[in-house]
Amino acid sequence: MTTPLALPPNITQKTFTEFLNEVRNAVGTENLRVITANDQLDDGSYLNPPHTHDPHHILDRDYFLASAIVCPRSVPEVQALVVIANKYRVPLWPISIGRNSGYGGAAPRLRGSVVIDLGKHMSRVLDVNIDGAYAVVEPGVTFADLHQYLVDNGLRDKLWIDVRRFLAALSFFHLIYMQVPDLGGGSVLGNTVERGVGYTPYGDHWMMHCGMEVVLPSGELMRTGMGAMPQPGAKDSSTTLSDGEAPNKCWHLFPYGFGPYNDGLFSQSNLGIVTKMGIWLMPNPGGYQSYLITFPKEEDLHKAVDIIRPLRLQMILQNVPTIRHILLDAGVMGSKTDYTSTQGPLDDEELDKIAEKLNLGRWNFYGALYGPEKVRNSLWTIIKDSFSAIDGAKFFFPDDIKEPCVLHTRHKTLQGIPTYDELKWIDWVPNGAHLFFSPISKISGDDAMLQYSVTKTRVREAGFDFIGTFSVGMREMHHIVCLVFNRKNADEKRRVHALVRQLIADCAAYGWGEYRTHLALMDQIAETYNWNNNVLMRFNESIKNSLDPNGIIAPGKSGVWPSTYKKSLYKL
Repeated sequence: MTTPLALPPNITQKTFTEFLNEVRNAVGTENLRVITANDQLDDGSYLNPPHTHDPHHILDRDYFLASAIVCPRSVPEVQALVVIANKYRVPLWPISIGRNSGYGGAAPRLRGSVVIDLGKHMSRVLDVNIDGAYAVVEPGVTFADLHQYLVDNGLRDKLWIDVRRFLAALSFFHLIYMQVPDLGGGSVLGNTVERGVGYTPYGDHWMMHCGMEVVLPSGELMRTGMGAMPQPGAKDSSTTLSDGEAPNKCWHLFPYGFGPYNDGLFSQSNLGIVTKMGIWLMPNPGGYQSYLITFPKEEDLHKAVDIIRPLRLQMILQNVPTIRHILLDAGVMGSKTDYTSTQGPLDDEELDKIAEKLNLGRWNFYGALYGPEKVRNSLWTIIKDSFSAIDGAKFFFPDDIKEPCVLHTRHKTLQGIPTYDELKWIDWVPNGAHLFFSPISKISGDDAMLQYSVTKTRVREAGFDFIGTFSVGMREMHHIVCLVFNRKNADEKRRVHALVRQLIADCAAYGWGEYRTHLALMDQIAETYNWNNNVLMRFNESIKNSLDPNGIIAPGKSGVWPSTYKKSLYKL
Protein backbone atom coordinates (compact mmCIF):
# COMPACT_ATOMS: atom_id res chain seq x y z
CA MET A 1 0.00 0.00 0.00
CA THR A 2 1.49 3.34 -1.11
CA THR A 3 0.62 6.26 1.16
CA PRO A 4 0.72 9.68 -0.50
CA LEU A 5 2.02 12.71 1.32
CA ALA A 6 -1.36 14.36 0.64
CA LEU A 7 -4.49 12.28 0.18
CA PRO A 8 -7.32 13.81 -1.87
CA PRO A 9 -10.03 15.30 0.35
CA ASN A 10 -12.68 12.85 1.54
CA ILE A 11 -10.76 9.88 0.08
CA THR A 12 -9.57 7.09 2.36
CA GLN A 13 -6.27 5.31 1.90
CA LYS A 14 -8.14 2.14 0.91
CA THR A 15 -10.13 3.95 -1.78
CA PHE A 16 -7.03 5.70 -3.07
CA THR A 17 -5.17 2.41 -3.33
CA GLU A 18 -8.02 0.91 -5.36
CA PHE A 19 -7.97 3.99 -7.59
CA LEU A 20 -4.20 3.66 -8.13
CA ASN A 21 -4.52 0.00 -9.06
CA GLU A 22 -7.00 0.82 -11.82
CA VAL A 23 -4.84 3.72 -13.01
CA ARG A 24 -1.83 1.38 -13.29
CA ASN A 25 -3.87 -0.99 -15.40
CA ALA A 26 -4.92 1.87 -17.65
CA VAL A 27 -1.59 3.63 -18.25
CA GLY A 28 1.12 1.27 -16.96
CA THR A 29 3.10 1.38 -13.73
CA GLU A 30 5.87 3.40 -15.38
CA ASN A 31 3.43 6.26 -16.02
CA LEU A 32 2.27 6.65 -12.43
CA ARG A 33 4.18 8.30 -9.61
CA VAL A 34 2.79 8.66 -6.10
CA ILE A 35 4.18 11.54 -4.03
CA THR A 36 5.17 10.06 -0.66
CA ALA A 37 6.94 11.25 2.48
CA ASN A 38 10.18 9.97 0.95
CA ASP A 39 9.97 12.46 -1.92
CA GLN A 40 12.07 15.60 -1.68
CA LEU A 41 10.02 18.57 -2.88
CA ASP A 42 12.68 20.09 -5.10
CA ASP A 43 11.76 23.47 -6.62
CA GLY A 44 13.65 22.54 -9.80
CA SER A 45 14.09 25.11 -12.55
CA TYR A 46 12.26 26.53 -15.56
CA LEU A 47 13.77 23.86 -17.80
CA ASN A 48 13.17 21.12 -15.22
CA PRO A 49 10.02 22.14 -13.33
CA PRO A 50 8.44 20.08 -10.55
CA HIS A 51 4.96 18.73 -11.17
CA THR A 52 4.34 18.15 -7.49
CA HIS A 53 4.02 21.67 -6.09
CA ASP A 54 4.42 25.39 -6.79
CA PRO A 55 8.15 26.06 -7.36
CA HIS A 56 7.67 29.77 -6.58
CA HIS A 57 5.67 29.08 -3.43
CA ILE A 58 4.28 32.05 -1.51
CA LEU A 59 2.57 29.73 0.99
CA ASP A 60 4.14 26.60 2.50
CA ARG A 61 5.91 24.53 -0.12
CA ASP A 62 3.47 21.64 0.33
CA TYR A 63 0.29 23.74 0.50
CA PHE A 64 -0.61 23.11 -3.15
CA LEU A 65 0.59 19.52 -3.35
CA ALA A 66 -0.30 16.66 -5.68
CA SER A 67 -0.99 13.18 -4.35
CA ALA A 68 0.23 11.53 -7.55
CA ILE A 69 1.25 12.29 -11.14
CA VAL A 70 -0.12 10.28 -14.06
CA CYS A 71 1.24 10.54 -17.61
CA PRO A 72 -1.28 9.26 -20.20
CA ARG A 73 0.02 8.31 -23.63
CA SER A 74 -3.11 8.85 -25.69
CA VAL A 75 -6.59 10.33 -25.76
CA PRO A 76 -8.24 6.97 -24.90
CA GLU A 77 -6.03 6.78 -21.81
CA VAL A 78 -7.13 10.28 -20.78
CA GLN A 79 -10.73 9.16 -21.20
CA ALA A 80 -10.05 6.06 -19.11
CA LEU A 81 -8.51 8.15 -16.33
CA VAL A 82 -11.55 10.41 -16.22
CA VAL A 83 -13.87 7.40 -15.98
CA ILE A 84 -11.79 5.92 -13.14
CA ALA A 85 -11.70 9.27 -11.32
CA ASN A 86 -15.50 9.47 -11.52
CA LYS A 87 -15.81 5.98 -10.09
CA TYR A 88 -13.73 6.86 -7.01
CA ARG A 89 -14.53 10.61 -6.81
CA VAL A 90 -10.81 11.48 -7.04
CA PRO A 91 -10.06 15.06 -8.19
CA LEU A 92 -7.81 15.52 -11.23
CA TRP A 93 -5.63 18.48 -12.15
CA PRO A 94 -4.68 18.37 -15.86
CA ILE A 95 -1.49 20.11 -16.97
CA SER A 96 0.35 20.45 -20.25
CA ILE A 97 3.99 21.38 -19.64
CA GLY A 98 3.57 22.49 -16.04
CA ARG A 99 5.79 25.57 -15.86
CA ASN A 100 3.17 28.27 -15.27
CA SER A 101 5.79 30.25 -13.37
CA GLY A 102 4.35 33.15 -11.43
CA TYR A 103 0.86 31.63 -11.47
CA GLY A 104 1.41 28.42 -9.48
CA GLY A 105 3.38 26.07 -11.69
CA ALA A 106 1.87 22.63 -12.18
CA ALA A 107 0.55 22.48 -8.63
CA PRO A 108 -3.13 21.66 -8.10
CA ARG A 109 -5.40 24.24 -6.51
CA LEU A 110 -6.93 21.49 -4.33
CA ARG A 111 -4.31 19.76 -2.22
CA GLY A 112 -4.16 16.02 -2.87
CA SER A 113 -5.48 16.19 -6.44
CA VAL A 114 -3.94 13.84 -8.99
CA VAL A 115 -1.95 15.74 -11.61
CA ILE A 116 -2.61 14.49 -15.15
CA ASP A 117 0.60 15.33 -17.04
CA LEU A 118 -0.42 15.59 -20.69
CA GLY A 119 2.93 16.99 -21.73
CA LYS A 120 5.21 14.02 -21.24
CA HIS A 121 3.85 11.71 -23.95
CA MET A 122 1.19 13.71 -25.78
CA SER A 123 3.59 16.11 -27.48
CA ARG A 124 3.06 15.71 -31.22
CA VAL A 125 2.65 18.34 -33.89
CA LEU A 126 -0.19 16.51 -35.64
CA ASP A 127 -0.39 18.68 -38.73
CA VAL A 128 0.86 21.87 -40.32
CA ASN A 129 -1.30 23.07 -43.19
CA ILE A 130 0.51 25.53 -45.46
CA ASP A 131 -2.49 26.72 -47.49
CA GLY A 132 -4.62 27.21 -44.40
CA ALA A 133 -1.67 28.53 -42.35
CA TYR A 134 -2.44 26.53 -39.23
CA ALA A 135 -1.02 23.81 -37.02
CA VAL A 136 -2.73 21.13 -34.94
CA VAL A 137 -0.96 20.36 -31.67
CA GLU A 138 -1.20 18.20 -28.59
CA PRO A 139 -0.78 19.69 -25.09
CA GLY A 140 2.93 18.87 -24.82
CA VAL A 141 4.01 20.85 -27.90
CA THR A 142 5.99 23.90 -26.79
CA PHE A 143 6.54 27.08 -28.75
CA ALA A 144 10.13 25.96 -29.27
CA ASP A 145 8.92 22.56 -30.51
CA LEU A 146 6.55 24.09 -33.05
CA HIS A 147 9.18 26.53 -34.25
CA GLN A 148 11.70 23.71 -34.66
CA TYR A 149 9.13 21.64 -36.53
CA LEU A 150 8.75 24.45 -39.04
CA VAL A 151 12.52 24.74 -39.38
CA ASP A 152 13.09 21.00 -39.73
CA ASN A 153 10.39 20.66 -42.38
CA GLY A 154 11.50 23.64 -44.43
CA LEU A 155 8.42 25.67 -43.51
CA ARG A 156 9.94 28.56 -41.56
CA ASP A 157 10.21 30.66 -44.74
CA LYS A 158 6.44 30.26 -45.21
CA LEU A 159 4.96 30.28 -41.70
CA TRP A 160 5.84 31.93 -38.38
CA ILE A 161 4.61 31.16 -34.88
CA ASP A 162 3.84 33.73 -32.21
CA VAL A 163 5.83 33.40 -28.99
CA ARG A 164 3.79 33.88 -25.87
CA ARG A 165 4.38 36.52 -23.32
CA PHE A 166 5.75 36.16 -19.83
CA LEU A 167 6.31 32.88 -18.13
CA ALA A 168 3.02 31.67 -18.87
CA ALA A 169 3.88 28.31 -20.31
CA LEU A 170 2.48 25.73 -19.03
CA SER A 171 0.33 24.06 -16.78
CA PHE A 172 -3.13 23.02 -18.56
CA PHE A 173 -5.76 24.18 -16.46
CA HIS A 174 -3.09 26.30 -15.27
CA LEU A 175 -4.70 23.49 -18.89
CA ILE A 176 -4.41 25.43 -16.90
CA TYR A 177 -1.58 26.55 -18.73
CA MET A 178 0.91 29.28 -17.91
CA GLN A 179 3.74 31.92 -18.81
CA VAL A 180 8.24 33.57 -18.34
CA PRO A 181 8.85 36.42 -20.56
CA ASP A 182 8.85 35.18 -24.03
CA LEU A 183 10.41 31.83 -23.39
CA GLY A 184 10.06 28.95 -25.78
CA GLY A 185 9.34 26.24 -23.23
CA GLY A 186 5.64 26.89 -22.75
CA SER A 187 2.81 24.82 -24.19
CA VAL A 188 1.15 26.32 -27.25
CA LEU A 189 -2.16 24.75 -26.30
CA GLY A 190 -1.79 25.53 -22.61
CA ASN A 191 -0.92 29.17 -23.08
CA THR A 192 -3.77 29.65 -25.53
CA VAL A 193 -6.36 28.09 -23.23
CA GLU A 194 -5.14 30.40 -20.46
CA ARG A 195 -5.61 33.32 -22.90
CA GLY A 196 -1.94 34.18 -22.99
CA VAL A 197 -0.62 36.88 -25.27
CA GLY A 198 2.43 37.13 -27.53
CA TYR A 199 4.00 39.92 -29.56
CA THR A 200 3.54 39.48 -33.31
CA PRO A 201 0.37 40.53 -35.20
CA TYR A 202 -0.91 37.08 -34.17
CA GLY A 203 -0.26 37.87 -30.50
CA ASP A 204 -3.78 37.23 -29.20
CA HIS A 205 -3.45 33.46 -28.98
CA TRP A 206 -7.05 32.74 -28.04
CA MET A 207 -8.22 34.74 -31.03
CA MET A 208 -5.91 32.64 -33.22
CA HIS A 209 -7.06 29.23 -31.99
CA CYS A 210 -9.55 27.32 -34.12
CA GLY A 211 -11.11 23.98 -33.24
CA MET A 212 -10.57 21.93 -30.08
CA GLU A 213 -10.88 18.33 -29.01
CA VAL A 214 -11.98 17.93 -25.41
CA VAL A 215 -12.42 15.05 -22.98
CA LEU A 216 -15.54 15.96 -21.02
CA PRO A 217 -15.98 15.19 -17.30
CA SER A 218 -18.05 12.16 -18.33
CA GLY A 219 -15.13 10.74 -20.28
CA GLU A 220 -16.80 11.41 -23.64
CA LEU A 221 -14.80 13.05 -26.40
CA MET A 222 -16.07 16.18 -28.13
CA ARG A 223 -14.79 18.28 -31.02
CA THR A 224 -15.87 21.91 -31.18
CA GLY A 225 -16.90 24.06 -34.13
CA MET A 226 -16.63 22.41 -37.54
CA GLY A 227 -14.94 19.42 -35.87
CA ALA A 228 -18.38 18.22 -34.76
CA MET A 229 -19.29 17.45 -38.39
CA PRO A 230 -17.95 14.07 -39.58
CA GLN A 231 -15.79 14.14 -42.70
CA PRO A 232 -17.36 12.09 -45.52
CA GLY A 233 -15.33 8.96 -46.07
CA ALA A 234 -13.98 8.83 -42.51
CA LYS A 235 -15.11 6.02 -40.26
CA ASP A 236 -18.21 6.55 -38.16
CA SER A 237 -17.56 8.88 -35.24
CA SER A 238 -20.94 8.99 -33.56
CA THR A 239 -19.57 7.73 -30.27
CA THR A 240 -15.77 7.89 -30.14
CA LEU A 241 -13.19 9.93 -31.99
CA SER A 242 -9.87 8.15 -32.32
CA ASP A 243 -6.44 9.67 -32.95
CA GLY A 244 -6.28 8.25 -36.45
CA GLU A 245 -9.62 9.49 -37.69
CA ALA A 246 -9.70 12.09 -40.47
CA PRO A 247 -11.32 15.28 -39.10
CA ASN A 248 -13.59 17.67 -40.94
CA LYS A 249 -11.52 19.61 -43.46
CA CYS A 250 -12.81 22.95 -42.17
CA TRP A 251 -12.23 22.19 -38.48
CA HIS A 252 -9.26 24.55 -38.17
CA LEU A 253 -10.44 27.10 -40.74
CA PHE A 254 -13.77 28.27 -39.32
CA PRO A 255 -14.03 28.34 -35.52
CA TYR A 256 -17.79 28.63 -34.97
CA GLY A 257 -19.60 25.81 -36.74
CA PHE A 258 -23.33 25.90 -36.01
CA GLY A 259 -25.24 26.63 -32.84
CA PRO A 260 -23.81 27.86 -29.52
CA TYR A 261 -20.09 28.56 -29.61
CA ASN A 262 -18.60 26.37 -26.87
CA ASP A 263 -14.84 26.90 -27.03
CA GLY A 264 -14.87 29.60 -24.38
CA LEU A 265 -16.21 27.12 -21.85
CA PHE A 266 -12.82 25.41 -21.91
CA SER A 267 -10.75 28.58 -21.48
CA GLN A 268 -9.44 29.16 -17.92
CA SER A 269 -12.07 26.62 -16.88
CA ASN A 270 -12.49 23.24 -15.23
CA LEU A 271 -15.08 21.80 -17.60
CA GLY A 272 -12.93 19.45 -19.64
CA ILE A 273 -9.45 18.39 -20.72
CA VAL A 274 -8.30 19.79 -24.07
CA THR A 275 -6.34 17.13 -25.96
CA LYS A 276 -5.96 18.75 -29.40
CA MET A 277 -6.18 22.28 -30.73
CA GLY A 278 -5.75 24.13 -34.00
CA ILE A 279 -3.69 27.33 -33.94
CA TRP A 280 -3.42 29.77 -36.82
CA LEU A 281 0.11 30.59 -37.93
CA MET A 282 1.33 33.85 -39.43
CA PRO A 283 2.31 33.74 -43.10
CA ASN A 284 5.79 35.14 -43.67
CA PRO A 285 5.09 38.89 -44.14
CA GLY A 286 7.86 39.33 -46.69
CA GLY A 287 9.91 41.68 -44.55
CA TYR A 288 10.55 42.51 -40.92
CA GLN A 289 12.23 45.14 -38.74
CA SER A 290 12.24 45.38 -34.95
CA TYR A 291 12.80 48.65 -33.12
CA LEU A 292 13.19 50.26 -29.69
CA ILE A 293 12.00 53.70 -28.58
CA THR A 294 13.25 54.96 -25.21
CA PHE A 295 11.50 57.58 -23.05
CA PRO A 296 13.70 59.33 -20.46
CA LYS A 297 11.19 60.33 -17.77
CA GLU A 298 8.76 58.33 -15.68
CA GLU A 299 5.89 60.66 -16.57
CA ASP A 300 6.51 60.06 -20.30
CA LEU A 301 4.35 56.95 -19.90
CA HIS A 302 1.27 59.16 -20.04
CA LYS A 303 2.03 60.72 -23.41
CA ALA A 304 3.40 57.50 -24.89
CA VAL A 305 0.19 55.60 -24.17
CA ASP A 306 -2.00 58.33 -25.65
CA ILE A 307 0.16 58.25 -28.79
CA ILE A 308 -0.09 54.46 -28.96
CA ARG A 309 -3.88 54.25 -28.81
CA PRO A 310 -4.78 55.66 -32.27
CA LEU A 311 -1.75 53.99 -33.88
CA ARG A 312 -2.84 50.62 -32.50
CA LEU A 313 -6.50 51.06 -33.44
CA GLN A 314 -5.50 51.97 -36.99
CA MET A 315 -3.08 49.00 -37.01
CA ILE A 316 -0.13 51.25 -37.83
CA LEU A 317 1.31 49.45 -34.82
CA GLN A 318 0.84 46.00 -36.32
CA ASN A 319 1.92 43.79 -33.45
CA VAL A 320 1.42 43.67 -29.68
CA PRO A 321 3.88 46.35 -28.51
CA THR A 322 5.23 46.56 -24.98
CA ILE A 323 6.26 49.45 -22.75
CA ARG A 324 8.76 48.04 -20.28
CA HIS A 325 9.95 49.59 -17.02
CA ILE A 326 13.71 50.10 -16.82
CA LEU A 327 14.17 47.45 -14.13
CA LEU A 328 12.70 44.72 -16.32
CA ASP A 329 15.43 45.30 -18.89
CA ALA A 330 18.02 45.81 -16.16
CA GLY A 331 17.04 42.44 -14.68
CA VAL A 332 17.65 40.73 -18.01
CA MET A 333 21.12 42.27 -18.18
CA GLY A 334 22.17 41.63 -14.57
CA SER A 335 21.12 41.15 -10.94
CA LYS A 336 20.37 43.95 -8.50
CA THR A 337 23.82 43.78 -6.92
CA ASP A 338 25.37 44.54 -10.32
CA TYR A 339 23.86 48.03 -10.14
CA THR A 340 23.61 48.97 -6.48
CA SER A 341 24.33 48.02 -2.89
CA THR A 342 20.88 49.28 -1.83
CA GLN A 343 18.86 46.59 -0.05
CA GLY A 344 15.46 48.23 -0.24
CA PRO A 345 13.53 49.58 -3.24
CA LEU A 346 15.57 51.70 -5.63
CA ASP A 347 14.76 55.42 -5.72
CA ASP A 348 14.38 57.64 -8.79
CA GLU A 349 18.00 58.75 -8.78
CA GLU A 350 19.21 55.14 -8.80
CA LEU A 351 16.78 54.24 -11.58
CA ASP A 352 18.08 57.13 -13.69
CA LYS A 353 21.65 55.94 -13.17
CA ILE A 354 20.74 52.42 -14.32
CA ALA A 355 18.97 53.83 -17.38
CA GLU A 356 22.03 55.91 -18.22
CA LYS A 357 24.36 52.94 -17.75
CA LEU A 358 22.28 50.79 -20.11
CA ASN A 359 21.54 53.62 -22.56
CA LEU A 360 17.82 53.11 -21.99
CA GLY A 361 14.89 55.19 -20.81
CA ARG A 362 12.80 54.94 -17.69
CA TRP A 363 10.29 53.36 -20.09
CA ASN A 364 11.28 51.38 -23.18
CA PHE A 365 8.92 50.66 -26.06
CA TYR A 366 9.53 47.56 -28.22
CA GLY A 367 7.73 46.99 -31.50
CA ALA A 368 8.18 45.69 -35.02
CA LEU A 369 7.36 46.47 -38.63
CA TYR A 370 6.10 43.78 -41.01
CA GLY A 371 5.74 43.64 -44.77
CA PRO A 372 7.65 44.78 -47.89
CA GLU A 373 10.25 47.51 -47.44
CA LYS A 374 8.02 50.29 -48.82
CA VAL A 375 5.29 49.36 -46.34
CA ARG A 376 7.74 49.23 -43.44
CA ASN A 377 9.29 52.57 -44.35
CA SER A 378 5.89 54.25 -44.56
CA LEU A 379 4.82 52.85 -41.19
CA TRP A 380 8.12 53.81 -39.58
CA THR A 381 7.80 57.39 -40.76
CA ILE A 382 4.41 57.70 -39.07
CA ILE A 383 5.57 55.94 -35.89
CA LYS A 384 8.77 57.95 -35.56
CA ASP A 385 7.03 61.26 -36.22
CA SER A 386 4.36 60.45 -33.65
CA PHE A 387 6.72 59.51 -30.82
CA SER A 388 9.07 62.41 -31.59
CA ALA A 389 6.50 64.55 -29.78
CA ILE A 390 7.99 63.18 -26.52
CA ASP A 391 11.05 65.22 -25.51
CA GLY A 392 14.18 63.09 -25.35
CA ALA A 393 12.71 60.06 -27.12
CA LYS A 394 15.38 58.01 -28.88
CA PHE A 395 14.95 55.50 -31.70
CA PHE A 396 16.98 52.34 -32.32
CA PHE A 397 17.13 49.39 -34.69
CA PRO A 398 19.09 46.32 -33.50
CA ASP A 399 22.12 47.18 -35.65
CA ASP A 400 22.38 50.55 -33.91
CA ILE A 401 23.41 48.86 -30.66
CA LYS A 402 26.63 46.86 -30.65
CA GLU A 403 26.70 45.65 -27.04
CA PRO A 404 24.32 42.88 -25.86
CA CYS A 405 20.86 44.27 -25.13
CA VAL A 406 17.22 43.31 -24.79
CA LEU A 407 16.46 44.61 -28.29
CA HIS A 408 18.60 41.82 -29.73
CA THR A 409 16.40 39.30 -27.93
CA ARG A 410 13.22 41.16 -28.90
CA HIS A 411 14.37 41.00 -32.51
CA LYS A 412 13.94 37.24 -32.30
CA THR A 413 10.71 37.03 -30.34
CA LEU A 414 8.95 39.67 -32.44
CA GLN A 415 9.39 37.43 -35.46
CA GLY A 416 8.28 34.29 -33.63
CA ILE A 417 11.68 32.81 -32.73
CA PRO A 418 11.60 31.49 -29.14
CA THR A 419 14.46 32.26 -26.78
CA TYR A 420 15.27 31.67 -23.11
CA ASP A 421 17.34 34.83 -22.63
CA GLU A 422 14.79 36.85 -20.68
CA LEU A 423 14.48 34.30 -17.90
CA LYS A 424 17.41 36.09 -16.26
CA TRP A 425 15.30 38.82 -14.63
CA ILE A 426 14.00 36.31 -12.08
CA ASP A 427 17.49 36.37 -10.55
CA TRP A 428 17.14 40.06 -9.67
CA VAL A 429 17.36 38.89 -6.04
CA PRO A 430 18.94 35.72 -4.52
CA ASN A 431 16.82 32.56 -4.76
CA GLY A 432 14.64 34.48 -7.16
CA ALA A 433 10.98 33.60 -7.50
CA HIS A 434 8.15 35.68 -8.85
CA LEU A 435 4.46 36.30 -8.61
CA PHE A 436 2.54 38.00 -11.41
CA PHE A 437 -0.12 40.63 -10.84
CA SER A 438 -1.95 41.28 -14.11
CA PRO A 439 -4.67 43.97 -14.16
CA ILE A 440 -6.34 45.19 -17.35
CA SER A 441 -6.90 48.84 -18.28
CA LYS A 442 -8.01 50.84 -21.28
CA ILE A 443 -5.32 52.35 -23.53
CA SER A 444 -5.28 55.73 -21.84
CA GLY A 445 -2.46 57.86 -20.49
CA ASP A 446 -4.57 58.76 -17.45
CA ASP A 447 -5.34 55.11 -16.68
CA ALA A 448 -1.76 53.98 -17.31
CA MET A 449 -0.28 56.57 -14.96
CA LEU A 450 -2.88 55.96 -12.27
CA GLN A 451 -2.49 52.19 -12.44
CA TYR A 452 1.31 52.52 -12.43
CA SER A 453 1.17 54.90 -9.46
CA VAL A 454 -1.15 52.68 -7.45
CA THR A 455 0.87 49.52 -8.04
CA LYS A 456 4.31 51.12 -7.70
CA THR A 457 3.37 52.77 -4.40
CA ARG A 458 2.14 49.51 -2.89
CA VAL A 459 5.12 47.52 -4.20
CA ARG A 460 7.61 49.96 -2.69
CA GLU A 461 5.68 50.15 0.59
CA ALA A 462 6.04 46.38 0.84
CA GLY A 463 9.81 46.68 0.39
CA PHE A 464 10.15 45.45 -3.21
CA ASP A 465 11.31 46.99 -6.47
CA PHE A 466 8.66 47.79 -9.05
CA ILE A 467 9.28 45.71 -12.20
CA GLY A 468 6.63 45.65 -14.88
CA THR A 469 5.47 46.04 -18.44
CA PHE A 470 2.38 47.18 -20.33
CA SER A 471 1.40 44.97 -23.29
CA VAL A 472 -0.93 46.80 -25.64
CA GLY A 473 -3.80 44.93 -27.26
CA MET A 474 -6.27 46.34 -29.77
CA ARG A 475 -8.31 48.27 -27.19
CA GLU A 476 -6.85 47.39 -23.80
CA MET A 477 -3.57 46.95 -21.99
CA HIS A 478 -2.31 44.06 -19.90
CA HIS A 479 -0.22 45.51 -17.07
CA ILE A 480 2.10 42.71 -15.93
CA VAL A 481 3.62 43.57 -12.55
CA CYS A 482 6.50 41.21 -11.79
CA LEU A 483 6.82 40.73 -8.04
CA VAL A 484 10.29 39.24 -7.57
CA PHE A 485 11.12 37.82 -4.15
CA ASN A 486 13.46 35.42 -2.33
CA ARG A 487 11.50 32.19 -1.94
CA LYS A 488 13.79 31.06 0.88
CA ASN A 489 12.96 34.14 2.92
CA ALA A 490 9.77 33.54 4.91
CA ASP A 491 9.26 37.23 5.61
CA GLU A 492 9.49 38.16 1.91
CA LYS A 493 6.98 35.41 1.04
CA ARG A 494 4.58 36.75 3.66
CA ARG A 495 5.00 40.33 2.44
CA VAL A 496 4.60 39.52 -1.25
CA HIS A 497 1.42 37.54 -0.55
CA ALA A 498 -0.04 40.39 1.50
CA LEU A 499 1.04 42.83 -1.20
CA VAL A 500 -0.73 41.08 -4.06
CA ARG A 501 -3.92 40.68 -2.03
CA GLN A 502 -3.83 44.42 -1.35
CA LEU A 503 -3.21 45.17 -5.03
CA ILE A 504 -6.24 43.11 -6.05
CA ALA A 505 -8.44 45.12 -3.70
CA ASP A 506 -6.91 48.44 -4.76
CA CYS A 507 -7.39 47.79 -8.46
CA ALA A 508 -10.91 46.43 -8.01
CA ALA A 509 -11.80 49.78 -6.42
CA TYR A 510 -10.89 51.42 -9.74
CA GLY A 511 -12.68 48.79 -11.84
CA TRP A 512 -9.48 47.08 -12.96
CA GLY A 513 -9.77 43.28 -12.97
CA GLU A 514 -6.99 40.74 -13.40
CA TYR A 515 -7.03 38.47 -16.43
CA ARG A 516 -5.28 35.52 -14.77
CA THR A 517 -3.66 34.78 -11.45
CA HIS A 518 -1.83 32.52 -9.03
CA LEU A 519 -3.56 29.56 -7.40
CA ALA A 520 -3.66 31.28 -4.02
CA LEU A 521 -5.53 34.28 -5.41
CA MET A 522 -8.13 32.72 -7.70
CA ASP A 523 -10.94 32.94 -5.16
CA GLN A 524 -10.26 36.57 -4.29
CA ILE A 525 -10.10 37.70 -7.92
CA ALA A 526 -13.18 35.68 -8.90
CA GLU A 527 -15.09 37.51 -6.16
CA THR A 528 -14.23 40.90 -7.68
CA TYR A 529 -16.24 39.93 -10.80
CA ASN A 530 -19.42 40.19 -8.75
CA TRP A 531 -21.85 42.37 -10.72
CA ASN A 532 -25.56 41.68 -10.17
CA ASN A 533 -25.25 39.51 -7.09
CA ASN A 534 -22.41 37.38 -8.49
CA VAL A 535 -24.49 36.15 -11.41
CA LEU A 536 -21.38 35.23 -13.43
CA MET A 537 -20.08 32.90 -10.72
CA ARG A 538 -23.53 31.39 -10.17
CA PHE A 539 -23.74 30.73 -13.91
CA ASN A 540 -20.28 29.11 -13.95
CA GLU A 541 -21.10 26.96 -10.94
CA SER A 542 -24.35 25.82 -12.54
CA ILE A 543 -22.52 24.67 -15.66
CA LYS A 544 -19.81 23.01 -13.57
CA ASN A 545 -22.28 21.05 -11.47
CA SER A 546 -24.27 20.01 -14.51
CA LEU A 547 -21.33 18.78 -16.63
CA ASP A 548 -19.18 17.50 -13.75
CA PRO A 549 -21.56 16.32 -11.00
CA ASN A 550 -18.76 14.50 -9.17
CA GLY A 551 -16.52 17.56 -9.29
CA ILE A 552 -13.45 15.69 -10.51
CA ILE A 553 -11.92 18.14 -13.03
CA ALA A 554 -9.73 20.82 -11.41
CA PRO A 555 -11.87 21.79 -8.40
CA GLY A 556 -11.32 25.45 -7.53
CA LYS A 557 -9.84 26.45 -10.88
CA SER A 558 -10.57 30.17 -11.47
CA GLY A 559 -12.55 30.21 -8.23
CA VAL A 560 -15.19 27.80 -9.53
CA TRP A 561 -15.90 25.13 -6.91
CA PRO A 562 -18.23 22.18 -7.59
CA SER A 563 -20.97 21.50 -5.08
CA THR A 564 -19.07 18.38 -3.99
CA TYR A 565 -16.58 20.69 -2.24
CA LYS A 566 -17.99 23.23 0.19
CA LYS A 567 -16.52 26.52 -0.98
CA SER A 568 -16.34 28.00 2.52
CA LEU A 569 -13.95 25.22 3.55
CA TYR A 570 -11.60 25.44 0.60
CA LYS A 571 -11.52 28.98 -0.73
CA LEU A 572 -8.67 31.33 0.13
